[in-house]
Order: sequence, then C-alpha cells, then structure tokens
Amino acid sequence: MKFRTDINGLRALAVIAVVLFHFNPTWVPGGFAGVDVFFVISGFLMTGIIFRGFEKNNFSIINFYIARANRIIPSLSVVCLVLLVFGWFYLTPLNYSMLGKHIASSMGFLSNVIYWREAGYFDTASHSKWLLHTWSLSVEWQFYIIYPVVLVLLKKYMPLNNIKLLLIIGTMLGFIFSAYITYRWPNPAYFLLPTRAWEMMVGGLAFLYPLQSLKETSKKYLEWFGIALILSSYAFISKDNYWPGYLALIPVLGAYLVIVANRSGSVITDNVLMQKVGLWSYSIYLWHWPVMVFGYNFEIQHWAWIGIPVSFVLGFCSYKFVESIKFPALSTISFKTFIAFKPLWIVVSLGLVSSYIFIEHGIPKRFQSNINYIEDFASSLSSSQDNNVKKLREQCEVGDLTSKGCNKFEIENNVAGIIIGDSHAQAISSGIYKSLKSKYKGKELLNLGAFGCLPIYGVIHSDPSRKNCSVYNDKLYSFLKSHYDGVPVILAARLNIYPFGFNESNQVNKPYIYLDGYNKFSNNYLDAYKKDFIKSVCDIHKNHPVYILKPIPEFIVNVPETMVNNLLQNKKHDVTISVKSYEKRNKFTLSLLNQAKKQCGINIIDVNHYLLNTKNNTFYANIKNKPLFVDNNHLNIYGANLLSHGFDNIWNSKS
Repeated sequence: MKFRTDINGLRALAVIAVVLFHFNPTWVPGGFAGVDVFFVISGFLMTGIIFRGFEKNNFSIINFYIARANRIIPSLSVVCLVLLVFGWFYLTPLNYSMLGKHIASSMGFLSNVIYWREAGYFDTASHSKWLLHTWSLSVEWQFYIIYPVVLVLLKKYMPLNNIKLLLIIGTMLGFIFSAYITYRWPNPAYFLLPTRAWEMMVGGLAFLYPLQSLKETSKKYLEWFGIALILSSYAFISKDNYWPGYLALIPVLGAYLVIVANRSGSVITDNVLMQKVGLWSYSIYLWHWPVMVFGYNFEIQHWAWIGIPVSFVLGFCSYKFVESIKFPALSTISFKTFIAFKPLWIVVSLGLVSSYIFIEHGIPKRFQSNINYIEDFASSLSSSQDNNVKKLREQCEVGDLTSKGCNKFEIENNVAGIIIGDSHAQAISSGIYKSLKSKYKGKELLNLGAFGCLPIYGVIHSDPSRKNCSVYNDKLYSFLKSHYDGVPVILAARLNIYPFGFNESNQVNKPYIYLDGYNKFSNNYLDAYKKDFIKSVCDIHKNHPVYILKPIPEFIVNVPETMVNNLLQNKKHDVTISVKSYEKRNKFTLSLLNQAKKQCGINIIDVNHYLLNTKNNTFYANIKNKPLFVDNNHLNIYGANLLSHGFDNIWNSKS
C-alpha cells in the first residue's frame, strides 16, 4: 500500500490534541477525542491488510498478529522498562506495586479492563497511574485479535461483498450500542472494546468503500470539512460530556472524511512538521503520559512548558532507535520460530518481573523502615477490617443505583444518628461512631452517604459517573421525611468542590455540579446554589436536628505520598496549609453555613481545631510519621478518630 501522507498528518493532528489535553485540559478541552481519531486510522489500516490478503488468498492470521506485535511491543516495552528502573529508586512500595500491576496488564493488553475497575479516566487519582494511556493500546490489540478471526470465519461462508455489507450493519449497531451503554454505564463504556469497536469499523468502511474519481476540489472540501469536525470536537467537547456517546461520531466522522478524501499535498496534513510528528506519533503517545505524571507527582511548576517538548524529543528518540528496528517476520509457523520471536520474550520477561513486583507489594525492603511505616499506616487505616466501621463506610455509587451500597433505605433498630453526604461522610464516619459509642453503648449510625453526590435539591452532575445523584437525593429526602423523626442528621461533604471545583487540579473555579434550570454556569449560579442548599438542609431540619460539618482542610498534595517523597529527598516531611489559605478557599461555604444557621437553626460542627497548630497558624496533615489523611482531602480512620470528641455535643444535646 502506498504511504498515505494524509493519514500520517491525521496521526499528528490526533497526537498533538491528546498531548495538549493531558498536560492542560483548558488548552484543548476535547483533546481526548484524538484517541478516537487513532481508532479510525487503525481500523482503516487493519481492514486494508486483511482484505488485500483475502483478495490475494494469502492472508495469515498468525503473521497478522506477529506484524502487530513487532510494531507495538518494542517501544511499549522500553517505556515500561524505564519506568521499572525509575520506580525502583523513586516510587513507594504501594505505588511501585501498582506500577508492576499496570505494566503486567499493559504488556498483556488488558490494561483497559484494569483501569475500568480502578477509577474513571478523568478522576484526579488517574494522575498517579504511569501507564493509564495504554488502555487504548489494549483496546486496539483486542480488536486486532478478534476482528481478523471473525472476518476469516465469515469468508468461509459468504462472499466478500456480503461481508462488506455485514460490516456496515455491524458498524451502525455498534454505534447505537455504544451511545446507549455510554449513558447507562459511562465508565466501562469509556474503557472497553464493545463500545469502541465501531470507531475502528468506521475506518474499515473507509477502506472498503473508497470514493472514486473525486475531483481535486471536491477532495479538498471533503478534507477541510473532516478536519473542521475534528477540530470542533477538540474545542467544544469536554470531559463533562458522556464519552464515547453519540458525540464521538463528530471526530470519527471527521477522520473518516479525511481518509476517504485521500488528498495528498494538503497544506494542513502534508507539511514537514505534521509529517514528522505523524511518524513519531506512536512513540510520542507512549512517552507523553509518563512525562506528565512525573511533573504532576513531583509538583514541578509550569511543567507543561517543559514536559511537552520533552515528550516530543523522547518520541523522536524512540522512533529513531526503537520503532525503526525491523524485527523479522516468521517465515514458517513452528515451535522453533516462536521461541526465536523476540517480542514474545519481551512480553514474558517484563510480565514476570512486573508481576513479581506486584506480588511482593512493591518490594518494601528497598527503603528505610519509616518510609514503609508511613505508607502502611495510611493504607491499613483506610481499609480497616473493623466490622462496624466497614459497615459505615459502604457507600453508594450513584452511577449505578442498583449497586449494593445504594440499597440502604430500610428501617433499622437503635439508630441514634444518620450520616448523609459524599465520600467525606464515609471518611469521617469512624470518628462519629467513636463519639456515639462513648455516649450510648447500644446505639448505631445509619450512613446514607453517596460518593460524589451532594444531598441538595436540583443537582445535575457535570461528572457522567454521578448521573443518578438527583434520583438518589429524591429517594433520600423522601426517606428522611417519613422515618426517624427527631434523630440527628449529620451532613459531611467536600462542600467546596460543588460550586468551585477541585483545589488540587486545574479544575478550580469549574463547578462540579449544575443545578436544575442552570445548565450553564451563569453569573447568578452561586445565588441559585446558595438558595437550593439552604432550602434543602432547612427542609431536613423540619424533622431532624441537622448538624453540618465545616469543611475539612484540603491539601494540594497527596499527604502520605508527599511525606514519603520528602523523606526520599531528605526534606522536611510534614504537610501543612495555612489557616489563611483555608479561609480563602472556604469563604463562600462558611458564609453559606452561617446563613443556613441564621435562617432555620441548623447546627455547625467545627472539628478543625483538632488539626490546628496554633504556633504557626497552620493546619497539619500528619503527626510525626502518622498521616491523618488517605489522600489530600479524605481523613483516614486515625485522623477521623482524632476528631471524634468534636461530635460529642450531638448526643449531649439529645440527652
């Protein structure tokens, strides 16, 4: 097949968007759609290889797999090997163990499944995963495994023309399925093959049904329209949209049009810069994410301006010295030739080493005992086996209201308090429980919290995984109105993120929720938010005494990880923030709580003085080598229990 400069330029257009998005989403809000463009290109190229083989009656599935392995594995293995060496010296046992797990899954091309089970692609926790971007390679490889097998089987029973028609039908059904599943289960839809296969099949249709005898002018307009669709998806789509829902059709169709236009000499795609970047695109893609995570983890200021050029340089070096190595194809299929197949040994070797690191919990012997103590202390407390605490910490995932944690609206005996809120309600629950037990031996707490879901009226989440928050809240309010009259309700939530976004990322000042009637964040959004919040908590207060926890201090960094990194670099390992910073971050929220107290008499609980260092007017996140937080904002059980006496007045006022 003749080298297609237009497709090479399209690769550049895709990888540039992805890189810019990952380093700073505000630059290219929909840059993640570059991956969808890559999928279309892959589908086009793979379908071409398979059908040309069919037409010549010489297609071999084994040789197809081998060619893909020769192309993908060497560069990926170098990235993984560098990370293993780097991690030995600089990653904590917990993170090194996680890296081992992720390398094994990446080399086995199952990382998309692993990441789906761990967290959402856009979650802040994802910035600590060095190989998160390999999910797309796993999707492609899974497609490479299944697609030719299906086509070969179909070829035995029907002519090629019928197979082509079947692919059209399959692509259309795949798109409809993807659009539906994305809205039903957004997180698995993002990562898994069944909702992505149609994108690669669209590329296949571009090969099977090329536009013949187009005039140059028509090609130019077709290409320009395709590029316009791609660029519009980069500019106007964002991570707040369900993906890949029906909106994914925009970049996919754009890539399809550029491919079928088949235009060489384009000023957009066929220039020196785009051609070079296109050649290096796979290696740039492999390197850019670990480079970004490096800057994020080591808190390097203005890292994007350094990390982006570094990613392109590493991509060039990888292309020149790794990708360009020509591994021989297998002349015959036999046990001997498979043994000599180098990429196979690369996969096996890296898979075994990384699996060993994971099994051995990151090989903690590498570090001094106080580093392991910090990490063990934080992780063990965040997953306590205490039965009472564990029961309290089973919360609802409102992305799927059928999950076990959501089915909690049932009458229980001896309930002395009800906790509502988001994951902060979960994090503080052990401290509240400890306080209750100091007063009443036979009483229990009912935890009705839901992850990432603020319990107020009119919530419309900007995060697709929280799409059922409003449904859950309606159920919650109905339950509280008809049950447990007079039982105190304690609301604990990360109140600042809902109107202002996350303080540890570039999403500050970007609200986490919409409000019913305010689908866009308008100038009077905060007024509407304040009104809905006060109305909601005051409605609960009609039947229950309401206690709202003042926001727990939010730190910019992951507390246990920062403590360990500081120790590794021989720095002071204490983590603090100033009271001034806290007050600035919480100015609106504290005013809101005071207004609610004035309007309907809700109670405000302030436990932050237990974290206050009065000598330098700062809040601390650790006591010597003991972190009080699991991450940057969630208390661990040790931290929550430290604050327990702050809740004693709830039971004293009730007695």
